[in-house]
Amino acid sequence: MPHPSTLGVLLAGGLARRMGGGDKPLKTLGGVTLLDRAVARLTPQCDGLIVNANGDPARFAALGLPVVADTVPGFAGPLAGIVAALEWMERERPDMAWIVSIPTDSPFLPGDLVARLHQAREAAGTPLATARSGDQTHPVVGLWPVALLADLRRALVEEDLRKIDRWTARHGVAEAIWPTEPYDPFFNANSPDDLGEAEAVLARFPEA
Repeated sequence: MPHPSTLGVLLAGGLARRMGGGDKPLKTLGGVTLLDRAVARLTPQCDGLIVNANGDPARFAALGLPVVADTVPGFAGPLAGIVAALEWMERERPDMAWIVSIPTDSPFLPGDLVARLHQAREAAGTPLATARSGDQTHPVVGLWPVALLADLRRALVEEDLRKIDRWTARHGVAEAIWPTEPYDPFFNANSPDDLGEAEAVLARFPEA
């Protein structure tokens, strides 16, 4: 069943301390940047992509995608990126009502991510959906409706709320579940060691 039009949001605003600083999305895996892998994985599933990143947007110019900075100051975390993306969509793409957010350090994202998140949301009757693999939830990988933008911005600005699952629990969030074998589709490459582990996965499973 076709899912509603959805804007893909590549969250690239982290500080990458464990990776030694710099832009973690521009680190390479199998000769391809993590950001390019994320774009390739999400493009067929979405009706447009944007990058959420702070600082000079020119470093992502080669992608040819809009780069949207946080509108809430102080590096307020992933929720600030989601607010900025929802605001951008409300202004620039009023034909759409949903965004899907992904971290750009997850190189093995599933090809049915968006469809299965929408299915989980519809089956549960909730306005939000997130991914889970095994016994671990991934709050940054989720569906967000523009209808909840005002509430999310209020929580972030007035309540200084930073933890994603504290806010999603208020509204109801469904889970779409994936297995962790033969590899975890939501594996995070947070450090040089993680990148080495991801290279090993890619060597064993070139289609990953």
